[in-house]
Amino acid sequence: MRFFSYLNEERQDKIFYIKPSVFDLDTNKNLLSYALGATLYMPATRKNIGEDLIHRKYPELSSVIICMEDSIDDSDVEYAEKNVFENFQRLNEALAEGLIDIHELPLLFMRVKDVECFKKLTDNIERLHPLCGFVFPKISSKNAEEYFKVLQGIRPHAKNNLYGMPILETPEVMFKESRTNELLTLKAILDSHKELVLNIRVGATDFSSLYAIRREFDQTIYDIAVICNCITDIINVFLRADSGFVISGPVWEYFSSGTRILKPLLRQAAFISEMGEQGLERRSYLIDRYIDGLIKETLLDKSNGLSGKTVIHPSHVSIVNALQVVTREEYEDAVSILESTHKGVHKSTYNNKMNEPKPHTRWAEKILIKSKIYGVLNEERNYTSLFI
Repeated sequence: MRFFSYLNEERQDKIFYIKPSVFDLDTNKNLLSYALGATLYMPATRKNIGEDLIHRKYPELSSVIICMEDSIDDSDVEYAEKNVFENFQRLNEALAEGLIDIHELPLLFMRVKDVECFKKLTDNIERLHPLCGFVFPKISSKNAEEYFKVLQGIRPHAKNNLYGMPILETPEVMFKESRTNELLTLKAILDSHKELVLNIRVGATDFSSLYAIRREFDQTIYDIAVICNCITDIINVFLRADSGFVISGPVWEYFSSGTRILKPLLRQAAFISEMGEQGLERRSYLIDRYIDGLIKETLLDKSNGLSGKTVIHPSHVSIVNALQVVTREEYEDAVSILESTHKGVHKSTYNNKMNEPKPHTRWAEKILIKSKIYGVLNEERNYTSLFI
């Protein structure tokens, strides 16, 4: 897998100062944790999952979660299980026939319904190759140990490393009176299984439902005070210097319709500099589909230390992935900081900020990890050059 591989070499040469690197299921977890990008949800009842992957219907896809929980009706669980195995069988046949290379596939995950569903699905784990891991919904101090016990038990029987991605979305995490104790208890559990945890996800939709709240298409989740307050505490606990965890941005759920009250959030200049007058058409297209809200929220995710994002529509994928790319300025600052670990504060080569090796080292290390995965933009380029 390599981000933006659907672009031809000439186009990549124009956009990137450093091109994205190749990664796969066996890539070191510290690197792979940042490599999910935009993670697209697909209901497990969808019949053509395998065919869409084989024929690369969406070549920009970087990671996929096949969902057996909230996206399907409880009455469809049995059919969903059967459908999942049929699609993976078709996928493995295509791999054996050479119709697709395993390195062309996005990272694949299964969101199970509960622990019992997890156990049932993994009785024959080899049938789910090339799965990268499982998503554990509504993770709590009551069920976390059992999820990881099952995962640990099936790993020796899989053809590649398998990981778990817990979703923090329960009332115990959301409600103020139980939050601190629940987060610290979960932190201790996840610490004891750190080698199995690829990514921590945030269930903002479930949190919002507890208060009958839903953000509008021209708002971000950070505008919803009670949810932002909870996300802040999750970041506080799981992104500390010694944590080693990666947290993903919450799902964005809008892709069309509605009446706009606030002004669009996208400046014209960035689009014009990349595409000329056609850039204005592209900007209008994104605004009509409320992608400006997604862009703003993804940038706020990044500002708050989150990496990647859950999405529910293919039109979101290239946007989120583009916004993960490292800018030339970020890259040069990171290199300067890491090369100056025995020096004091010094001026950025861009003459617009001060770089301090001691407080900025962890940020710089993260930037260099992301630069390997997503690449580094040429100095004269901006994110819009990768929007499709």
